[in-house]
Amino acid sequence: MKLLLSLFTGVFLLTSVAMAAGPKDYQVTGPVLDVTNDVIVVEKGKDKWEIGRNKDTKINGDLKKGSRVTIHYKMTATDVDVKDAGAGKTESKTKSKTK
Repeated sequence: MKLLLSLFTGVFLLTSVAMAAGPKDYQVTGPVLDVTNDVIVVEKGKDKWEIGRNKDTKINGDLKKGSRVTIHYKMTATDVDVKDAGAGKTESKTKSKTK
């Protein structure tokens, strides 16, 4: 019994670590304003959201202009420009007035 409990605990911990490793999942829901091979434009409130897509994007149903969709996506950095090469934080000094 202890062996079985230990096995379940180990599998649970490994699954938790594996799921926490990637970027967070997000979603946007709204009507489709435009569809191309590379981008789906969705209206959310007054904003237009452009979500990239590729050959691996799974489409369930007939994706066309005017369709109401929910798109699940992840944010991944494509380019990083470091402006401050680790110069350190600067402290702001404030003068206090004493009476």
